[in-house]
Amino acid sequence: MTMTYGQLKQAILDYTENNETSFVANLPLFIRLAEERILKNVQLNLFKKNQFGNMTTGNQYLAAPSDFLAPFSLSIEVGNNKEFLLFKDLDFVQSYTPNAATTGQPKYYAQFDVDNFIIGPTPDANYVVDIHYLYRPASLTAGSDSGTSWLSENAEITLLYGALIEAYTYMKGDMNLMQMYMSRLAEGIARLKNLGEAQETIDEYRMGRVQRQRT
Repeated sequence: MTMTYGQLKQAILDYTENNETSFVANLPLFIRLAEERILKNVQLNLFKKNQFGNMTTGNQYLAAPSDFLAPFSLSIEVGNNKEFLLFKDLDFVQSYTPNAATTGQPKYYAQFDVDNFIIGPTPDANYVVDIHYLYRPASLTAGSDSGTSWLSENAEITLLYGALIEAYTYMKGDMNLMQMYMSRLAEGIARLKNLGEAQETIDEYRMGRVQRQRT
């Protein structure tokens, strides 16, 4: 079942029976927080992306994509080959190349801050970079009331209960009801994790069905 942005906002109002002005104004925030919770708990192949860029000679920093969440791989072109860098802790990369003026073919990278990676050693040439990463899709709240997103089309229950948790936290609502919402959210996230970390990544013809212990 698909849920539009407008339908989701109305569902939150109906569940909470709250039309207070500041509460209504915060509906987009509740939805964005729910989206963030889901994205940080579930790894879906649908939210993977590749982007090309360039390392600059003598510059140990590489700008991260604006929608970057987490890395899968980073490679550079060396001749006709791709050389993959190893993702390490920031301390490791800084210790490996304590002097930023020391250049060489890059071997390691780490996330330096929200907007940049740090490379070790500092690039000795202008390398073409291919980064494969988990990205943050546009929020449902960025569109019109008739708009949808992948989550609102394929994980509407998870998105609804995630938003209700944020709404009830704002309202300081009944804890018994909050526990029920959290249980429903956990069920939804478990189903998404099954999709993203099992069904999307397993070839049943070669590997067989995923078997899970019964609880």
